[in-house]
Amino acid sequence: QGQLVESGGGLVQPGGSLRLSCTASGFVFGILPVAWYRQAPGKQREMVASITTGGERVYYADLVKGRFTISRDNAKNTVYLQMTSLFPEDTAVYYCNVPGPGARSWGHGTQVTVSS
Repeated sequence: QGQLVESGGGLVQPGGSLRLSCTASGFVFGILPVAWYRQAPGKQREMVASITTGGERVYYADLVKGRFTISRDNAKNTVYLQMTSLFPEDTAVYYCNVPGPGARSWGHGTQVTVSS
């Protein structure tokens, strides 16, 4: 089934930016849609963005629309999430995966903490 590795998280101040990366190993992202999810303490995991196989269409949750940008580089088997104008409410562990029934096993995620 392969593996997913998320990276790029860290501690940023409100209003700051981070760029997350998701790299697949053992399968090819380039033939699959990919989504970013996040899970805050005490909350359910929620989808924040998704992108079609070739990057033709992107979708965002209302809470992140206009602030987050999802993109992909299929040659590198990598999907990115550029996050700007971050709020403390964006604090969560961020994960990537194939949405729906094609989902792989969840990776470890990468922690994003927005705090002053």
